Amino acid sequence: MTMKIYSPSPVQWRVSDGLTPYPAAHDYMKNKALQVAVEGAQEEVWLLQHPPLYTAGTSADPSDLVDANRFDVFETGRGGQYTYHGPGQRVGYVMLDLRKRGRDVSVFVRTLEQWIIDTLAEFDVKAERRCGRVGVWVVREDGREEKIAAIGVRLKKWVSFHGISINLNPDLSHFGGIVPCGITEHGVTSLQDLGKTATLSDLDQALEKHFARLFSPIEKQA
Repeated sequence: MTMKIYSPSPVQWRVSDGLTPYPAAHDYMKNKALQVAVEGAQEEVWLLQHPPLYTAGTSADPSDLVDANRFDVFETGRGGQYTYHGPGQRVGYVMLDLRKRGRDVSVFVRTLEQWIIDTLAEFDVKAERRCGRVGVWVVREDGREEKIAAIGVRLKKWVSFHGISINLNPDLSHFGGIVPCGITEHGVTSLQDLGKTATLSDLDQALEKHFARLFSPIEKQA
């Protein structure tokens, strides 16, 4: 089922090259969300990559941090548990005003999932939701279910920050230092792991296309 929380107001679309340190990104999006909420600043989506690191959401279980010394670990304040970010993974931070998008957090999260599902369909990947498991999943030929994208958001004054991550071609062994999202019975995968040769630019173009259809027109940063 396609969900849509569309607003005609253009959203600033920002793409960063290289690897962005997590603390700088966190401070920026937190401040930007506050500006949107209080000052009416333009909404923004920021696409980036991080150096290898782990983040802990508000529901993180310390026992799920299998190797605390492997990479830096950051407390985030977003929903969810432990997740990994690193090179080869496209992170999308969404600073969107839900006051003009229905004020329905459940629909917002489902629409983020739909954004990912529709994006991955551009690469002939059938991605799916799973009841009780936030994120986006694929089913391998042998029946195994593996996670290809994560979602974790926080709202402040009805403006979102944090967002999504899609595994393009990260080192999947880096997920071994945590129990991703607290789920032990399923693994993780990537577009590369599924035999897809998409580039980061290809992925960004697909993300642009489907964001504009589901959420808002975009206005690229000069």
